[in-house]
Amino acid sequence: MGKGSVYPVAGAGALDSSLRRWLQNPVKTLQPHVREGMTVLDVGCGPGFFTIELAKMVGSTGRVIACDFQAGMLRLLSSKIQGTDLAERIMLYQVEAEKITLDQKVDFVLAFYVVHELADQDAFFHRMHTVLKPNCRMLIVELAYHVSSRAFAETLQKAQTAGFTLLSRPKSLLNMTALLEKQL
Repeated sequence: MGKGSVYPVAGAGALDSSLRRWLQNPVKTLQPHVREGMTVLDVGCGPGFFTIELAKMVGSTGRVIACDFQAGMLRLLSSKIQGTDLAERIMLYQVEAEKITLDQKVDFVLAFYVVHELADQDAFFHRMHTVLKPNCRMLIVELAYHVSSRAFAETLQKAQTAGFTLLSRPKSLLNMTALLEKQL
């Protein structure tokens, strides 16, 4: 992905810690945005911290497309869901940097701690605008002490240039957030 440093697969255990679950409860974070039957894209899914909860939320009629460019992260996620009913709801998708090419449209995009890693944010937001269904939403979350306020403002400007409207800035401890909606 390129622009910033990429979280190493070897440290993936820290991404699933009980402390993180307490600080960034996936259900609390995602419940306002995800409903049963949705198709959700989890960009930079890592070992599946949010992916698994997303799969529970979309139910048996929904789908989660979990994408990451690190094969090791996808293997970790695959081992967690293997043999469960969640395996049928989660499509693992390895991407090359920002080159997310999907044949289907999605209802919601989650980009948690990932946009700062992208070498070409403009291309990413244009691609997400293409992938999202009309009037659907995308949640971006970046770690406040890792990404500057100025850099986050520039990211939001790129999203708006690509056709997104900023709906809100949901509260999230130690994070900068943006809930964006695709405009036609």
